[in-house]
Amino acid sequence: MANPRASLVLYSRKDDPRSHAVRIVLAEKALDVEIIDVNPARPPEDLLDLNPYHEVPTFADRELAVYDLRVLFEYLEERHPHPPLWPLEPTQRARLRLAVSRVERDWYSLHAVAAAARADGNAKAMALANRDLREAVLAATPLFRAQPYFLGTTFSFADAAVLALLARLPALGIDLGEAGADVKRYASRLFSRPSFRASLTTSGRLVSSLANDVELD
Repeated sequence: MANPRASLVLYSRKDDPRSHAVRIVLAEKALDVEIIDVNPARPPEDLLDLNPYHEVPTFADRELAVYDLRVLFEYLEERHPHPPLWPLEPTQRARLRLAVSRVERDWYSLHAVAAAARADGNAKAMALANRDLREAVLAATPLFRAQPYFLGTTFSFADAAVLALLARLPALGIDLGEAGADVKRYASRLFSRPSFRASLTTSGRLVSSLANDVELD
């Protein structure tokens, strides 16, 4: 007989920035969640039942399973509204949705290409993906410079999405250099945020050039 599942469960993966972004949000909202580290080669039966795509992150809230990063963010905000991570004003909310979408489509996609090339030992493909990812992050410098957080004066879902990506740049060998000074200041400040620290475990370690050593899961 299978063990009963906790009321709140996140199926996560240590090398997945989407999973990490959700863990940051869960920590921001101080939710007591069981986190299950998924081996993609042998996903747990529960995940196969909960998500037709068998992908992470998948969040199980009693009888409901939620996946897709943006859907998951919105569900968490509606179900657990404090502290708020979406702006109230419709225009600002739309901008945040678009920012998360771009981080996913551009930055996370390039990270996946670079990580796959590294795993395959394809130095040329990795170098090209690293170059494109570095340029994409640096192109957002005005957003890092303009305000304390990525899109405003308070921490939002966009910051969670961005931090999960920035934390993985050193592992790919990406150095933002002097051009990335504003990004590094942002990262250094937010990597010390309690929610970011709470999103980490000791199962992996990343020596970061953006901030102090960061332990990643």
